[in-house]
Amino acid sequence: MPETIYLATDHAGFALKEKVKKYLQTTYPDIAIVDYGALEYDDADDYTDYIHKAGASLSRDEKEGRISRAIVFGGSGEGEAMVMNRYTGVRCTTYYGYDLHIVSLGREHNNANAISFGARFVDELSCIQVVDTFLQTPFSGDERHVRRIRKIDILE
Repeated sequence: MPETIYLATDHAGFALKEKVKKYLQTTYPDIAIVDYGALEYDDADDYTDYIHKAGASLSRDEKEGRISRAIVFGGSGEGEAMVMNRYTGVRCTTYYGYDLHIVSLGREHNNANAISFGARFVDELSCIQVVDTFLQTPFSGDERHVRRIRKIDILE
């Protein structure tokens, strides 16, 4: 189980982030939650301002051996994942509905330490299920997956 979870969103994911934050605080009381915003709804804000903070923190923790993950939100979740994946050691997957199994595979095979939600495509109940799957599914540690992750990180 992670020790810290970083949250970040713009206006498009604000309502869903707030619901997930409340769920995490209630269900996982031993996990520290760091909310980088948005802290209030502002339809003119830019996701990059918040997502960069989560990506930088997660990257720093990876380098320093701290256990943490990030959960970020946006309209589609795609731009947010792109920003997160610019950071060394961050492996962000995207979820915007459909098959929950893709989240398990992201953890088991790719050791995803961040997930980006397309808030315009995911309802609260589905999002909570995905969050639980993301937090509770371990990385397999299989040699082939470790080797592939090293190849992903070769440019860093």
